[in-house]
Amino acid sequence: MKPKSKKPLIVAMGAALVGGALLGAPALLGSAPAAAQEVEVWKSPYCGCCEGWVKHMQSAGFSMKVHTVEDVDAVKVAKGVPDNLVSCHTAVVDGYAIEGHVPAGDVRRLLTERPKVKGLSAPGMPQSAPGMDMPGQAYDVIAFGAPDGNRVYAHH
Repeated sequence: MKPKSKKPLIVAMGAALVGGALLGAPALLGSAPAAAQEVEVWKSPYCGCCEGWVKHMQSAGFSMKVHTVEDVDAVKVAKGVPDNLVSCHTAVVDGYAIEGHVPAGDVRRLLTERPKVKGLSAPGMPQSAPGMDMPGQAYDVIAFGAPDGNRVYAHH
């Protein structure tokens, strides 16, 4: 007896993979990486640590749109960053403000959890933060602009 052809099975599997992809279903053989989330950042031309943070975010898979400006303070005010939480650069991702050297992992968590806050801040310039890269200083990332006030979002 002649063995049955495997061709119909292969065609059916291919159709399922393509059909699932078109419908937004996860692929049967693993999923393709998601498109990079764009982060728009405003920084001073005189601040090298800001460029370090941009590289940190890029290496974590974010697409960075960088604006080098003389006055970053105007952006901070426009994005609602409280005076006591400012740092050297200000970014926006999916409607959230990101102030200073917030780690990429905290930004990813923010985008997954979607809390009702204006954004996250790593106030000041913590020496251990991404872009500063001098280990040893513990620091907090603060979620700000929540209806119930600011709170510690992560401790590093």
